[in-house]
Amino acid sequence: MSTASTRTDPRPADAVVLGVDPGTAVTGYGVVARTGDGAVSLLECGVIRTHPRAPLPERLRDIYEGIAEVVARAAPSVLAVESVFYAKNVRTSVVLGHARGVILLAAALRGLTVAEYPPAEVKSAVVGAGAATKDQVGYMVQRLLRLKEPPKPHDAADGVAVALCHCFRGYGPAARASAQIAALRMTLPRPIRPVLP
Repeated sequence: MSTASTRTDPRPADAVVLGVDPGTAVTGYGVVARTGDGAVSLLECGVIRTHPRAPLPERLRDIYEGIAEVVARAAPSVLAVESVFYAKNVRTSVVLGHARGVILLAAALRGLTVAEYPPAEVKSAVVGAGAATKDQVGYMVQRLLRLKEPPKPHDAADGVAVALCHCFRGYGPAARASAQIAALRMTLPRPIRPVLP
């Protein structure tokens, strides 16, 4: 396992969010601080690389250990991760699910709150378009955090984007209301259909 990271000067924060873009070859992450007034700043970002020829169990171990190391160092209160998407290749989706599983395990064993966002929602929150390219995501991460250049590689920028998505969507009255509405929908015995005249 190898990790690469970039650290910036931390600011006092009301919340520290670890965003993760899961992958079995490269897992990107970003740690973002959010203050009470909504201002965000980058504390750290980087990637966890696994050996391309290593068996899957060893790669999953390396991802778990890498995330656990970042959690121990950054002490986030929340871990935000991209939710499952269905690739054209079923095997890719299954393997990615394994990577997400060890990331969720690392969060659960440390008592972190976990938030999941679909890739299109992450792009929409950061760029304003759910079909944004990786270059557009990196550019907007750079602009939003007032960085000299976009985080590199793209996987690191994607991890930061997941953290920013949670900062923009996961806090405040609108976020709480959305969470309450989602919770109410889960308790409904069947879908509500409009009554047509």
